[in-house]
Amino acid sequence: MNQDNGDQPSDTGTSAASIKVSSLWKVFGKRPERALDPEYAEYDRTGILKDLGCVVALRDVSFDVAPGETFVVMGLSGSGKSTLVRCLIRLIEPTAGAIAIADQDILQFDDQMVAELRRNRVSMVFQHYGLLPHRNVLDNTAFGLEVRGVDQTERQERAAYMLEKVGLKGWEYAATSELSGGMQQRVGLARALTGDPEVLLMDEPFSGLDPLIRAQMREELAALQEELKKTIVFITHDLDEAITVGDRIAIMRDGRIIQLGTPEDIVANPIDGFVAEFTRGISKTRVLPVDRIMQPPCFVVSQQDACREVISVMETSKHPYAFIVDDNQECVGIATKEQIESGTAPSNPGEEPSLQEIDSHQPQTVATGTVIEDALPLILGHDFPIPVAGDNGELLGMVCQPDILEVVARSVQDSQTPVSGGSPTDAERA
Repeated sequence: MNQDNGDQPSDTGTSAASIKVSSLWKVFGKRPERALDPEYAEYDRTGILKDLGCVVALRDVSFDVAPGETFVVMGLSGSGKSTLVRCLIRLIEPTAGAIAIADQDILQFDDQMVAELRRNRVSMVFQHYGLLPHRNVLDNTAFGLEVRGVDQTERQERAAYMLEKVGLKGWEYAATSELSGGMQQRVGLARALTGDPEVLLMDEPFSGLDPLIRAQMREELAALQEELKKTIVFITHDLDEAITVGDRIAIMRDGRIIQLGTPEDIVANPIDGFVAEFTRGISKTRVLPVDRIMQPPCFVVSQQDACREVISVMETSKHPYAFIVDDNQECVGIATKEQIESGTAPSNPGEEPSLQEIDSHQPQTVATGTVIEDALPLILGHDFPIPVAGDNGELLGMVCQPDILEVVARSVQDSQTPVSGGSPTDAERA
């Protein structure tokens, strides 16, 4: 996608976004503003470097981040992602553009306002933990509040609370040297969250950890975000990590955003060969929700219906099973004709037995947004479809085993098919 002249990917952010980045440029070198001249609009990064001796780190980048969203910026080394996150807190000064946080353009802030922004409103977690070795875990976590002048009792209470949230209860008075890398990164995360920032910036925070610890940390971050609902900008070069933590993902290359969308958008519809190469190792089952392959329920009956009437309809219609719902339209069972025929005797002699009295299959219902990977275990050991429920628990549809297995098979096939064109070069992978 060509993004020159402000042509950015479509963005689903709202007008009430916590962060709004507009036409952001960062050019390193003498007289960097020359790179923005119209005559260089068609030049790539190499051409500008050759002509002007300037390096374009960010080129006309625009996006919104909604309140409570985890927005992931992903790219290879040199793509501009770390420069971008440092611009968001003005550790690097942009060449042009605007960055608004809560509708305030922070590029117009003076030094005092920038210091207040970093102290009270925006926290950052780096790859390297930056802990103070002469302080224990509790005092490291409370350090930001100490700088603000918060009373010792209050800051230690708040720090202890956040340490418990990140799984470090009982380690408050340990020296940081006693902690593993993953535990030290937890301290860094707790320190960032203790100040209750509006925005949390995370620059490849887990990339220095062992693979197993890294996977655990990103799962824990996703769970913590479910509770705290912070506005997060998360930088990574790992798509697996991006999918785990991100609500939306922006993929960068040569200082530009080349695709922006949900994990499902990125994996299912890569915009070019470069993005497709990134997504090859990611199974579509991890990002596609069950409602993408959902069908209408084949035959829905009430648990109050008489067994004989239901059997008669099934014999005529050839439905293999019936979905049984209660008065709230929630699925309470799935039954074959044989199960209904072998139903128990009625509670009161002379009454027709109802479906409420039969021994039906008790399914585990999934919500519409459940990804297929999470539904996979539910197809084991039986041939019944999986009921899909709406926001109020009502039965909306069903997902059948063959449809799930087809997605699995296609994902395997896609991962084994070479991507033609647009792949990252060896230099980009370095």
